[in-house]
Amino acid sequence: MRGVKILSTGMCVPKYKLTNEKISTFIDTSDEWIVQRTGIRERRIVTDETTVSLATNAAKEAIKDIDPLEIDLIIVGTVSPDQMMPSTACSVQAEIGATNAIAFDISAACSGFIYASKIAIEAINCGSAKKALVIGAEIFSKVVDWNDRGTCILFGDGSGAVLYGETDENKILAFDVGSDGNLGQTLVLENQPINNLFVKNEYSPSFIKMDGRAVYRFAVNVVPKSITKALEKAQVNIDEIKLFVLHQANERIISSVAKNLGVDINLFFKNLDKYGNTSGASVPIALHEAKGKLKNGDKIVLAGFGGGLTWGSMVAQW
Repeated sequence: MRGVKILSTGMCVPKYKLTNEKISTFIDTSDEWIVQRTGIRERRIVTDETTVSLATNAAKEAIKDIDPLEIDLIIVGTVSPDQMMPSTACSVQAEIGATNAIAFDISAACSGFIYASKIAIEAINCGSAKKALVIGAEIFSKVVDWNDRGTCILFGDGSGAVLYGETDENKILAFDVGSDGNLGQTLVLENQPINNLFVKNEYSPSFIKMDGRAVYRFAVNVVPKSITKALEKAQVNIDEIKLFVLHQANERIISSVAKNLGVDINLFFKNLDKYGNTSGASVPIALHEAKGKLKNGDKIVLAGFGGGLTWGSMVAQW
């Protein structure tokens, strides 16, 4: 079985910063209220950017040192594409000139990057690819109800990318992934209803609906278990991990996961104060910003969790 390592990373966020103070001008909230409950101070919101443009710019940064023709596989994790066809991945393929790649999207919400990474890494392991580009890209500002204080304060837009490559010494040590469709209705984004010759439905825009308490209970329970399982598979002790890069959903969730694992919170990277919850983009964006803290050989944990409900953890060596 061929080994795999992280070759490079990239990210792209919209230019416009939407602060808590600005949100408080059109909804009943305050900077203090939002920070205390979430840890978020601002988020990036698109103006003229698209999911494809964000994903493309993140990809270009990640592949700046290689020929795009070397890329064999492109996977984009997104639940907020610009259009259903062509896929975001195919559009990125065209923009970066990766004409030799297979390209497709997957839908696993905030776990999308971890799910896509598992698929890409296993493709390299089995020899069907040598270089794989995995992107998380989301524009949640178009699917939140800006009159709903419970959701609109949480989400931001952005994209992150990681380029994986074949190597003699394997650096991707283990995965743990899972899903529980029985809890799916706690976090929902509906699609266009059936509207054909036989069934008529009035179309109206759909927005994210979330049972925040249920999602919190799910995350603080399943994420520590998933990380522990991944470490056991990797045969790595938790005290060997130099940095934990979790989905940036809520500061309270990250703190609870750290407590449940018995790990110093300072080992958990956080940038949700700047970007909010960017769903499938949050882990690769966080990894890109965290890499300055890492040295060659450091062991790290990446973990995502969210809609589906889904979760996934990955143990890697930098």
